[in-house]
Amino acid sequence: MSQSAFAFYRGGAKLMALDLATTAATGITAQICGDAHLSNFGVYGSPERKLIFDLNDFDETLPGPWEWDVKRLVASFAIAARHLGLEEQQDALAAEAAGSYRTAIASFASMRYLDAWYAHVAMKDIRKAFADQQTKQERKKGKKFAKRARTKDSLHALSKLAAKVDGVYRIVAQPPLLIPFRDIPRGEDGDETWTAAQVELGEYLDSVPDYLEALLQRFTLVDGAIKVVGVGSVGTRCWILLFEGRDDADPFFLQIKEATRSVLEDHLPPSRYAHHGRRVVEGQRLMQAVSDSFLGWMKGQETGDHYYVRQLKDMKGSPDLEKASPNSMRRFARLCGWTLARAHARSGDAGAIAGYLGSGDVFDKAVADFAVAYADQNESDFAAFTAAIESGRIEAHE
Repeated sequence: MSQSAFAFYRGGAKLMALDLATTAATGITAQICGDAHLSNFGVYGSPERKLIFDLNDFDETLPGPWEWDVKRLVASFAIAARHLGLEEQQDALAAEAAGSYRTAIASFASMRYLDAWYAHVAMKDIRKAFADQQTKQERKKGKKFAKRARTKDSLHALSKLAAKVDGVYRIVAQPPLLIPFRDIPRGEDGDETWTAAQVELGEYLDSVPDYLEALLQRFTLVDGAIKVVGVGSVGTRCWILLFEGRDDADPFFLQIKEATRSVLEDHLPPSRYAHHGRRVVEGQRLMQAVSDSFLGWMKGQETGDHYYVRQLKDMKGSPDLEKASPNSMRRFARLCGWTLARAHARSGDAGAIAGYLGSGDVFDKAVADFAVAYADQNESDFAAFTAAIESGRIEAHE
């Protein structure tokens, strides 16, 4: 979080929730992401093995004001614009995302419920929609991006994360980011972690449909490791588990990630689900057009900690924003705005939201003004944060 104001924003969902709780809201609720910044949108593989573009992080998901997601999204574009040296574009990018949300929610409000429910964006749809707005080089980059994402399956993960040891695949240590259970010294939870992973998988299997349990029981758990996770999840526990199917050319990886109380619950009614892993999974299924078939949840047998389970990086990919042009950022803003509107339309009253927003651009401009003002606040908060690190009041680790 100390790397840049943008990284600080990405890790600051709790701080922004505190700020948003003091703002006015319409009273119209939907299942919200709680952390809908632009880096939490990307592609992943559907069960039909298509590349789908959607929200992809739901650690904070909870029913709440739809405005909170919109404000977090548009502010992220203003902050990213400054990070990329496109400060003159910050208003326009924020307004682009807001306008896309406004027009999309109006479109979903006019649809039959099932049509809105089934709506989604595949990579081929993105290429088609923006074909006349892209340069030849951009189209080429888009095809390469999709090709790379498609290769990120379990076999790819095996080549990156594991190696054969005495004829058996084992996860390779990559400290401090990846530490196999076997490398954790005795007395420091190494054996306990491995045993817990084996025991707790039974609860995970109980959380998935019977037909998936039948498939998963054909795999054998062969290794596991502790994995350090990203900016917004630092401090939470995460494991990866390697399974073997028919033979060692049939690998399967699961990621088991700790689910804690949503930062939104400081300001909104608590989740209907007592298990936070289930809160994440149910929220993801409700907001995403298509979700990972292997989503599930479990609880630590000894600690009582909550976890959710998903495939590890199954065809996942995110745009390289560090090299994004102003035009590509505008296209990305429109895509994220549409996607967020569709996610809200699946659980919220799209007609009521659309009626409030109207057909003009008043909302777009007002929210863009908020985004720029919040970008200023974020820079002030980041300066205070880095000053606290330099003074020793906050201890930082690389």
